[in-house]
Amino acid sequence: MDVYIDLRKKNDEGYLGMRKNKIKILHVAQAAGGVDRYIGMLLKYLDKEKFENILVCSQDFHEEDYRDLVDSFEQVEMSRAIGGNDLKAIKAVRALIKKYNPDIVYAHSSKAGAIARVADIGLKNRCVYNPHGWAFNMRCSAKKKALYTAIEKIAAPFCDKIICISDAEKQSALDKKICRDDKLQVIFNGVDIEAYENGVHGVVKRKDLNIPEDAFVVGMVGRMSPQKAPDIFIKMAKLVKEKVPNAHFIIVGNGNQEAEIRKYAEDNGFSDSLHITGWVDNPMSYVELFDVACLLSRWEGFGLALPEYMMAGKPIVASSVDAIPNIIRDGENGLLVEVDDAIGANEAVLRIYQEDGLKDRLVAQGLEDVHSRFNARRVSEEHGKLFERL
Repeated sequence: MDVYIDLRKKNDEGYLGMRKNKIKILHVAQAAGGVDRYIGMLLKYLDKEKFENILVCSQDFHEEDYRDLVDSFEQVEMSRAIGGNDLKAIKAVRALIKKYNPDIVYAHSSKAGAIARVADIGLKNRCVYNPHGWAFNMRCSAKKKALYTAIEKIAAPFCDKIICISDAEKQSALDKKICRDDKLQVIFNGVDIEAYENGVHGVVKRKDLNIPEDAFVVGMVGRMSPQKAPDIFIKMAKLVKEKVPNAHFIIVGNGNQEAEIRKYAEDNGFSDSLHITGWVDNPMSYVELFDVACLLSRWEGFGLALPEYMMAGKPIVASSVDAIPNIIRDGENGLLVEVDDAIGANEAVLRIYQEDGLKDRLVAQGLEDVHSRFNARRVSEEHGKLFERL
């Protein structure tokens, strides 16, 4: 059996460690959705000869999604809201860390980040944290922002590295004095280009949604909640519809603002042109129907929908906020508009509709960028290098 001796210091205390060749990583995750997809892609391309992966996740994850990706799968009751259940979750996660004795504990998103870092106090391993978008950057009350900032500052000493998914995320951490610069590492997010390009295309047809073949289709992928600004999308849709009578609009997702969005379309006489898919497990099949793809978020740690749009060859209109300008260069691989600006979004969509050659230029640059900058394989390779250094 291959072993090596580790002579590095841990917590200012020298220790001799002997371990098998494989580096054992225990991932802790609470929020499903985007984090779920991120972990799936990360594990898919991490070198299985070098790394053993254990996933400790909330009840919102599905074991069958990870069947070929992890060596062990454990579930712990975790909820998004801060509450009495958190102590139970900390105890359960600590017991699992002791059971598996990993080399690295990797906590994903703010809630799991707090639980895992507290659970890991005093245990002999390295700890990595990825907030997947800082909670204090959300649009919420000053009181909540202060609370989220305080939690991050208190928890920061209890990990060895914090991974930021964009330059904007790193800058936020420095601005809020969460930790020192050398604790932060930027690993840009990515998408699974190979899986998409080798997958089946054209599964969903326009006629399935009662959209005419010659319609001009504007769409967005995202939850119908304040962050993703579906209210701005639907106001923009009304303005586009006035200029382009055969325009149709698709929202891929569900959320608590759905009734409000449907009512706005109905009150303004274009409910027949609005198509809401609800939650789907194949969002890219719907993106393929778009002529223009939008992400009009009010805050965004990264905006994974953007490289997904690029990968599908769609021209993009996005809000100029947080990490989005790290990804979209205005006029090169997409068009940027101000946050909460339905009129500006409408003008950008109409430019793509009307201007000769603009759509093709944006799409060509987007395809080049997604392959060179946002490939999931690169995300896993950069993680692998970090894990080996730790």
